[in-house]
Amino acid sequence: MAFSDYKSILQVQKEFKIKYQEMNFLLPEDLEPSAAFRAEFQFSMDNIDVYTSEASRAEAIIFPVLREIYKRYYTQYSLWVQCALTYDEKLSGTPDYLIGTKSELGKTYLETPLVVVAEAKKNDFEQGWGQCLAELIAAQKINGNPRFAVHGIVTDGRFWQFGKLQENVFTKHAESYSVDHLAQLFGALNAMFQAVSAPKAVRKTSTKARQAKGTSRVSG
Repeated sequence: MAFSDYKSILQVQKEFKIKYQEMNFLLPEDLEPSAAFRAEFQFSMDNIDVYTSEASRAEAIIFPVLREIYKRYYTQYSLWVQCALTYDEKLSGTPDYLIGTKSELGKTYLETPLVVVAEAKKNDFEQGWGQCLAELIAAQKINGNPRFAVHGIVTDGRFWQFGKLQENVFTKHAESYSVDHLAQLFGALNAMFQAVSAPKAVRKTSTKARQAKGTSRVSG
């Protein structure tokens, strides 16, 4: 099944025996984006109908926000847009965005997938989380270490929700964030980046899993 075939968290829970809980696992502190970013972002909000379509939300809001916070971590991680991810016939597809460890082989190779970002199509967060959770399960299985948490984000551009999968427990961050309060949103994104890490042991296991499945390798 494609990731997009999963329409709810409950559907994924039943299929993969995942437990669900809600709690604020991130501990964000407000982080002001750069003045240049604020100016560009406000220009888009003032002059472009950024919520008119999925494409406009992605290009005018979601990617610029992800790219701006990614600048703080680009030496450690890689940011992917529409990168195919496959574990098996039940878990395959193309996440909207992926963040993984930076590979020695260069930017054309996806190492350990750490964060998946799914757009809430038509503002449907329930379906967005169904897709995102399936993507998290695929990432976890590719990494080969269920004790190592993988993180997810679902957003419709305006609102941003966070979650993580560790072993068979999916935890949804109880609080959501909005582009109407950029410092809070950037604080949450920064807290997530600080929470993810990939120990060498996990990276080695991940590489073996990819070689066995023939997945996650991407060429330009």
